Amino acid sequence: MILVIAEQKNGTLNRASWETIAIAQQMAGGQPVKVAIPGGAVGPVAQELAAAKVAEVVRIEHEALEPYTPDGFTLALSAVIGQLAPQYVLLPHTYQTRDFVPKLAARMGRALVTDCTAFRPEGGALAFARPMFQGKLVAQVVPEGDAPHFVTFQIGAARADAVVKGDAPAAVTTVPVTVARAAIRQQPEAPFQEAKQAVDLSQAERIVAVGRGIKSQENLELARKVAAAFGAELAASRPICDAGWLPMERQIGSSGQTVAPKLYVALGISGAIQHLVGMKGSRTIVAINKDAEAPIFEVADYGIAGDLFEIAPALIAELGK
Repeated sequence: MILVIAEQKNGTLNRASWETIAIAQQMAGGQPVKVAIPGGAVGPVAQELAAAKVAEVVRIEHEALEPYTPDGFTLALSAVIGQLAPQYVLLPHTYQTRDFVPKLAARMGRALVTDCTAFRPEGGALAFARPMFQGKLVAQVVPEGDAPHFVTFQIGAARADAVVKGDAPAAVTTVPVTVARAAIRQQPEAPFQEAKQAVDLSQAERIVAVGRGIKSQENLELARKVAAAFGAELAASRPICDAGWLPMERQIGSSGQTVAPKLYVALGISGAIQHLVGMKGSRTIVAINKDAEAPIFEVADYGIAGDLFEIAPALIAELGK
Protein backbone atom coordinates (compact mmCIF):
# COMPACT_ATOMS: atom_id res chain seq x y z
CA MET A 1 0.00 0.00 0.00
CA ILE A 2 1.13 3.54 -0.78
CA LEU A 3 0.26 6.32 1.65
CA VAL A 4 0.27 9.98 0.62
CA ILE A 5 0.54 12.61 3.34
CA ALA A 6 -1.39 15.60 2.00
CA GLU A 7 -0.84 19.15 3.24
CA GLN A 8 -3.35 21.84 4.09
CA LYS A 9 -3.27 25.24 5.71
CA ASN A 10 -6.31 26.95 7.20
CA GLY A 11 -8.59 24.54 5.37
CA THR A 12 -6.95 25.07 1.96
CA LEU A 13 -5.24 22.13 0.32
CA ASN A 14 -1.72 22.67 -1.01
CA ARG A 15 -1.88 22.05 -4.76
CA ALA A 16 1.33 20.00 -4.54
CA SER A 17 -0.67 17.36 -2.64
CA TRP A 18 -2.63 16.60 -5.83
CA GLU A 19 0.65 16.20 -7.73
CA THR A 20 1.86 13.67 -5.16
CA ILE A 21 -1.41 11.75 -5.35
CA ALA A 22 -1.00 11.57 -9.14
CA ILE A 23 2.49 10.10 -8.66
CA ALA A 24 1.16 7.57 -6.14
CA GLN A 25 -1.49 6.44 -8.61
CA GLN A 26 1.18 5.97 -11.27
CA MET A 27 3.40 4.04 -8.84
CA ALA A 28 0.65 1.84 -7.48
CA GLY A 29 0.68 -0.99 -10.03
CA GLY A 30 -2.35 -2.58 -8.44
CA GLN A 31 -1.50 -1.60 -4.86
CA PRO A 32 -4.09 0.46 -2.98
CA VAL A 33 -3.38 4.16 -2.49
CA LYS A 34 -4.51 5.91 0.67
CA VAL A 35 -4.30 9.61 1.52
CA ALA A 36 -3.83 10.94 5.05
CA ILE A 37 -4.50 14.57 5.96
CA PRO A 38 -3.34 15.85 9.37
CA GLY A 39 -4.56 18.97 11.13
CA GLY A 40 -6.86 20.41 13.74
CA ALA A 41 -10.10 20.13 11.74
CA VAL A 42 -9.72 18.64 8.27
CA GLY A 43 -13.21 17.39 7.42
CA PRO A 44 -13.87 19.64 4.38
CA VAL A 45 -10.36 19.06 2.99
CA ALA A 46 -10.76 15.30 3.44
CA GLN A 47 -13.98 15.41 1.42
CA GLU A 48 -12.16 17.34 -1.30
CA LEU A 49 -9.44 14.67 -1.42
CA ALA A 50 -12.08 11.93 -1.61
CA ALA A 51 -12.74 12.94 -5.22
CA ALA A 52 -9.51 11.15 -6.19
CA LYS A 53 -9.56 7.48 -7.13
CA VAL A 54 -8.01 6.18 -3.89
CA ALA A 55 -8.86 3.38 -1.50
CA GLU A 56 -9.38 5.66 1.49
CA VAL A 57 -8.88 9.15 2.87
CA VAL A 58 -7.68 9.15 6.48
CA ARG A 59 -8.40 12.11 8.73
CA ILE A 60 -5.74 12.66 11.40
CA GLU A 61 -7.35 15.23 13.65
CA HIS A 62 -6.17 16.56 16.98
CA GLU A 63 -6.22 20.02 18.50
CA ALA A 64 -2.47 19.75 19.11
CA LEU A 65 -1.89 19.57 15.35
CA GLU A 66 -3.12 23.14 14.83
CA PRO A 67 -1.02 25.18 14.45
CA TYR A 68 1.57 22.95 12.81
CA THR A 69 4.64 21.86 14.79
CA PRO A 70 7.23 19.24 13.78
CA ASP A 71 6.87 17.52 17.16
CA GLY A 72 3.09 17.29 16.87
CA PHE A 73 3.14 15.98 13.31
CA THR A 74 5.88 13.47 14.06
CA LEU A 75 4.02 12.02 17.03
CA ALA A 76 0.70 11.77 15.20
CA LEU A 77 2.01 10.52 11.86
CA SER A 78 4.37 7.92 13.30
CA ALA A 79 1.43 6.36 15.13
CA VAL A 80 -0.82 6.34 12.06
CA ILE A 81 1.88 5.08 9.69
CA GLY A 82 2.71 2.28 12.13
CA GLN A 83 -0.94 1.29 12.17
CA LEU A 84 -1.49 1.44 8.38
CA ALA A 85 1.86 -0.21 7.53
CA PRO A 86 2.38 1.18 4.00
CA GLN A 87 5.21 0.18 1.68
CA TYR A 88 5.88 3.81 0.69
CA VAL A 89 4.97 7.12 2.27
CA LEU A 90 4.91 9.93 -0.31
CA LEU A 91 4.89 13.63 0.48
CA PRO A 92 5.13 16.86 -1.55
CA HIS A 93 8.54 18.51 -1.09
CA THR A 94 7.21 21.66 0.57
CA TYR A 95 8.79 23.83 3.25
CA GLN A 96 6.62 22.14 5.88
CA THR A 97 7.57 18.64 4.73
CA ARG A 98 11.26 19.55 4.77
CA ASP A 99 10.79 20.67 8.36
CA PHE A 100 9.28 17.52 9.85
CA VAL A 101 9.83 14.49 7.61
CA PRO A 102 13.55 13.96 8.45
CA LYS A 103 12.55 13.82 12.11
CA LEU A 104 9.66 11.47 11.32
CA ALA A 105 11.81 9.09 9.27
CA ALA A 106 14.55 9.11 11.93
CA ARG A 107 12.03 8.41 14.69
CA MET A 108 10.77 5.37 12.78
CA GLY A 109 14.26 4.30 11.68
CA ARG A 110 13.35 4.27 8.00
CA ALA A 111 14.98 5.45 4.76
CA LEU A 112 14.15 8.90 3.38
CA VAL A 113 14.71 10.02 -0.23
CA THR A 114 14.00 13.71 -0.80
CA ASP A 115 13.37 16.13 -3.65
CA CYS A 116 12.62 13.46 -6.29
CA THR A 117 11.40 14.12 -9.80
CA ALA A 118 10.54 10.64 -11.11
CA PHE A 119 10.65 6.91 -10.38
CA ARG A 120 11.38 3.73 -12.35
CA PRO A 121 11.54 -0.03 -11.73
CA GLU A 122 15.00 -1.18 -10.66
CA GLY A 123 15.72 -4.85 -9.95
CA GLY A 124 12.34 -5.64 -8.47
CA ALA A 125 12.27 -2.40 -6.48
CA LEU A 126 11.73 1.26 -7.33
CA ALA A 127 14.50 3.76 -7.99
CA PHE A 128 13.79 7.44 -7.44
CA ALA A 129 15.40 10.16 -9.56
CA ARG A 130 16.95 12.86 -7.39
CA PRO A 131 18.73 15.88 -8.96
CA MET A 132 22.11 16.69 -7.42
CA PHE A 133 24.64 19.50 -7.72
CA GLN A 134 21.95 22.00 -8.79
CA GLY A 135 20.62 19.65 -11.45
CA LYS A 136 23.94 18.84 -13.10
CA LEU A 137 23.57 15.16 -12.14
CA VAL A 138 20.57 12.94 -11.44
CA ALA A 139 21.02 10.10 -8.95
CA GLN A 140 18.88 6.96 -9.12
CA VAL A 141 18.24 6.11 -5.46
CA VAL A 142 16.83 2.79 -4.24
CA PRO A 143 15.88 3.00 -0.55
CA GLU A 144 17.05 0.05 1.56
CA GLY A 145 15.87 -1.45 4.82
CA ASP A 146 12.43 -2.20 6.15
CA ALA A 147 9.30 -0.48 4.90
CA PRO A 148 7.91 2.07 4.90
CA HIS A 149 10.24 4.11 2.71
CA PHE A 150 9.68 7.88 2.84
CA VAL A 151 9.90 9.77 -0.47
CA THR A 152 9.27 13.45 -1.19
CA PHE A 153 8.59 14.73 -4.70
CA GLN A 154 9.47 18.11 -6.15
CA ILE A 155 6.70 20.51 -7.00
CA GLY A 156 6.08 20.00 -10.70
CA ALA A 157 7.19 16.35 -10.76
CA ALA A 158 3.64 15.57 -11.93
CA ARG A 159 0.67 17.61 -13.01
CA ALA A 160 -2.09 18.15 -10.48
CA ASP A 161 -4.74 17.58 -13.16
CA ALA A 162 -3.23 14.14 -13.86
CA VAL A 163 -4.99 12.78 -10.76
CA VAL A 164 -7.45 10.06 -11.71
CA LYS A 165 -10.84 10.85 -10.20
CA GLY A 166 -13.08 8.13 -8.82
CA ASP A 167 -16.55 7.25 -10.04
CA ALA A 168 -17.74 7.86 -6.48
CA PRO A 169 -16.17 9.62 -3.49
CA ALA A 170 -13.62 7.52 -1.61
CA ALA A 171 -14.33 6.40 1.92
CA VAL A 172 -13.27 8.90 4.58
CA THR A 173 -12.27 7.53 7.97
CA THR A 174 -10.79 9.03 11.10
CA VAL A 175 -7.83 7.47 12.89
CA PRO A 176 -7.70 8.63 16.51
CA VAL A 177 -4.31 9.83 17.72
CA THR A 178 -2.97 10.90 21.10
CA VAL A 179 -0.67 13.90 21.13
CA ALA A 180 0.32 15.23 24.53
CA ARG A 181 0.73 19.01 24.56
CA ALA A 182 3.66 18.58 26.93
CA ALA A 183 5.52 16.63 24.25
CA ILE A 184 5.43 19.59 21.84
CA ARG A 185 8.50 21.70 22.45
CA GLN A 186 7.88 24.36 19.81
CA GLN A 187 5.87 27.53 20.31
CA PRO A 188 4.96 28.57 16.76
CA GLU A 189 4.52 32.22 15.90
CA ALA A 190 2.47 33.66 13.08
CA PRO A 191 3.97 32.83 9.65
CA PHE A 192 6.54 35.39 8.58
CA GLN A 193 5.58 37.66 5.72
CA GLU A 194 7.92 40.33 4.49
CA ALA A 195 4.99 42.27 3.08
CA LYS A 196 1.25 42.01 2.84
CA GLN A 197 1.71 41.08 -0.79
CA ALA A 198 3.89 38.07 0.11
CA VAL A 199 2.92 35.08 -2.00
CA ASP A 200 3.67 31.39 -2.22
CA LEU A 201 4.72 31.18 -5.86
CA SER A 202 4.39 27.40 -5.83
CA GLN A 203 0.61 27.90 -5.79
CA ALA A 204 0.51 30.43 -8.66
CA GLU A 205 -1.07 29.29 -11.93
CA ARG A 206 0.66 31.98 -14.02
CA ILE A 207 4.08 33.56 -13.45
CA VAL A 208 6.04 36.25 -15.28
CA ALA A 209 9.72 36.13 -14.29
CA VAL A 210 12.46 38.62 -15.10
CA GLY A 211 16.21 38.26 -15.41
CA ARG A 212 19.22 40.43 -16.10
CA GLY A 213 17.81 41.36 -19.49
CA ILE A 214 15.52 43.83 -17.72
CA LYS A 215 18.72 45.94 -17.30
CA SER A 216 17.60 48.25 -14.48
CA GLN A 217 15.23 48.39 -11.53
CA GLU A 218 13.24 51.14 -13.23
CA ASN A 219 12.35 48.74 -16.04
CA LEU A 220 10.61 46.38 -13.62
CA GLU A 221 7.49 48.47 -14.15
CA LEU A 222 7.28 47.01 -17.66
CA ALA A 223 7.48 43.49 -16.23
CA ARG A 224 4.74 44.33 -13.74
CA LYS A 225 2.51 45.46 -16.61
CA VAL A 226 3.16 42.19 -18.46
CA ALA A 227 2.31 40.23 -15.30
CA ALA A 228 -0.88 42.24 -14.82
CA ALA A 229 -1.88 41.63 -18.45
CA PHE A 230 -1.52 37.88 -17.96
CA GLY A 231 -3.09 37.94 -14.49
CA ALA A 232 0.19 36.49 -13.23
CA GLU A 233 2.50 36.76 -10.26
CA LEU A 234 5.83 38.53 -10.75
CA ALA A 235 9.02 36.57 -10.02
CA ALA A 236 12.72 36.77 -10.84
CA SER A 237 15.98 34.96 -11.27
CA ARG A 238 18.60 35.17 -8.50
CA PRO A 239 20.59 38.21 -9.77
CA ILE A 240 17.48 40.39 -9.62
CA CYS A 241 16.76 39.42 -6.01
CA ASP A 242 20.42 39.59 -4.99
CA ALA A 243 20.44 43.18 -6.27
CA GLY A 244 17.45 43.97 -4.08
CA TRP A 245 15.19 44.87 -7.01
CA LEU A 246 12.62 42.31 -5.86
CA PRO A 247 12.29 40.58 -2.46
CA MET A 248 13.91 37.17 -2.02
CA GLU A 249 10.49 35.54 -1.72
CA ARG A 250 10.10 36.21 -5.46
CA GLN A 251 13.21 34.25 -6.45
CA ILE A 252 12.84 31.09 -8.51
CA GLY A 253 15.58 28.49 -8.79
CA SER A 254 17.72 26.08 -6.82
CA SER A 255 18.23 28.63 -4.02
CA GLY A 256 14.69 30.01 -4.30
CA GLN A 257 11.26 28.54 -4.91
CA THR A 258 10.38 25.62 -7.17
CA VAL A 259 7.27 26.30 -9.23
CA ALA A 260 5.09 24.51 -11.76
CA PRO A 261 2.47 26.97 -13.03
CA LYS A 262 0.26 26.48 -16.05
CA LEU A 263 2.06 29.39 -17.74
CA TYR A 264 5.62 30.64 -17.16
CA VAL A 265 6.81 33.71 -19.09
CA ALA A 266 10.56 34.36 -18.87
CA LEU A 267 11.59 37.93 -19.70
CA GLY A 268 15.31 38.40 -20.31
CA ILE A 269 16.29 35.20 -18.48
CA SER A 270 19.21 33.35 -20.08
CA GLY A 271 18.37 30.03 -18.40
CA ALA A 272 21.24 29.07 -16.11
CA ILE A 273 20.79 25.55 -14.70
CA GLN A 274 20.21 27.01 -11.22
CA HIS A 275 17.12 28.77 -12.55
CA LEU A 276 15.89 25.98 -14.80
CA VAL A 277 15.65 23.46 -11.95
CA GLY A 278 13.14 25.76 -10.28
CA MET A 279 10.73 26.18 -13.21
CA LYS A 280 11.21 23.44 -15.80
CA GLY A 281 8.10 21.63 -14.52
CA SER A 282 5.88 24.47 -15.78
CA ARG A 283 3.21 23.28 -18.20
CA THR A 284 3.80 25.99 -20.83
CA ILE A 285 7.02 28.03 -20.94
CA VAL A 286 7.32 31.19 -23.03
CA ALA A 287 10.81 32.71 -23.31
CA ILE A 288 11.73 36.16 -24.60
CA ASN A 289 15.46 36.80 -24.97
CA LYS A 290 17.58 38.69 -27.48
CA ASP A 291 20.17 35.88 -27.49
CA ALA A 292 18.87 33.15 -29.79
CA GLU A 293 21.37 30.70 -28.25
CA ALA A 294 20.21 31.25 -24.66
CA PRO A 295 19.71 27.96 -22.74
CA ILE A 296 16.18 29.01 -21.77
CA PHE A 297 15.05 28.19 -25.33
CA GLU A 298 15.97 24.53 -24.76
CA VAL A 299 13.10 24.14 -22.27
CA ALA A 300 10.70 26.71 -23.74
CA ASP A 301 7.53 25.65 -25.54
CA TYR A 302 7.45 29.02 -27.30
CA GLY A 303 10.49 31.22 -27.84
CA ILE A 304 10.87 34.75 -29.13
CA ALA A 305 14.39 35.85 -29.98
CA GLY A 306 14.20 39.62 -29.79
CA ASP A 307 14.31 42.76 -27.70
CA LEU A 308 11.97 42.38 -24.74
CA PHE A 309 11.51 46.18 -24.64
CA GLU A 310 9.85 45.94 -28.06
CA ILE A 311 8.06 42.63 -27.56
CA ALA A 312 6.65 43.22 -24.07
CA PRO A 313 4.66 46.36 -24.97
CA ALA A 314 3.25 44.54 -28.00
CA LEU A 315 2.20 41.64 -25.74
CA ILE A 316 0.53 44.01 -23.31
CA ALA A 317 -1.36 45.74 -26.12
CA GLU A 318 -2.51 42.44 -27.62
CA LEU A 319 -3.63 41.00 -24.29
CA GLY A 320 -5.54 44.18 -23.56
CA LYS A 321 -7.77 43.79 -26.62
